[in-house]
Amino acid sequence: MSWFVYMIETKSGKLYTGITTDIDRRFNEHKKLKTKGAKFFRSDPPQKIVYQENSENRSSALKREAQIKKLSRKEKLQLVAK
Repeated sequence: MSWFVYMIETKSGKLYTGITTDIDRRFNEHKKLKTKGAKFFRSDPPQKIVYQENSENRSSALKREAQIKKLSRKEKLQLVAK
């Protein structure tokens, strides 16, 4: 099973980072704002997936997610631009 690390841009321009096995499914869960969507999006709806990368397994995806979350906004935008 493939795991992915992804970033979603919100309507106001904020960046959300997460992991999943199915990016399209997860994005739709966030958009629907039901119990499976992140609370992060309740006040600022998701607009688009701006970044994604493959990971070998869940453990490596979690580690990479943590690395990305520690980046500054500027560094995240640089990652998105690549």
